[in-house]
Amino acid sequence: MKLTLQTDYALRVLMYAAAKGERLSTIGEVAAAFDISQAHLMKVVHRLGQLGYLTTVRGKGGGMRLACPADAIGIGAVVRATEEDLAVLGCLGQPDFCRIQGMCALKGALGEATRGFLAVLDRYTLADLAAPRLGLAQALGLSAA
Repeated sequence: MKLTLQTDYALRVLMYAAAKGERLSTIGEVAAAFDISQAHLMKVVHRLGQLGYLTTVRGKGGGMRLACPADAIGIGAVVRATEEDLAVLGCLGQPDFCRIQGMCALKGALGEATRGFLAVLDRYTLADLAAPRLGLAQALGLSAA
């Protein structure tokens, strides 16, 4: 299974915000830290705000921070919310996709694999990903958070 860049960037933004703690982060800071496009990040940050993962502050001195504690943000939930389609094959998401769909063992195996993938992610929170906080902060060019 391959996740989209939107999900990749969403997880990076959340990890950055977790490493920064209560201090506000800007899209420019995140883009520079990961060497990724600010335009893409703007959409991702907007979506994370809509989903309730980030609080955004507009205006001069504004930015973003986590809207809830990092240990309350499940990685599986973030992936489900940011991925448009988790079906690894068309038959998992569309009825009548294939002639053998009703009796295909592959469909069942891939469905089980997808559920297993998400079950593993459900065991992790953002706090787990940001646990090496000092090292993460240093790698991202942040002062100790």
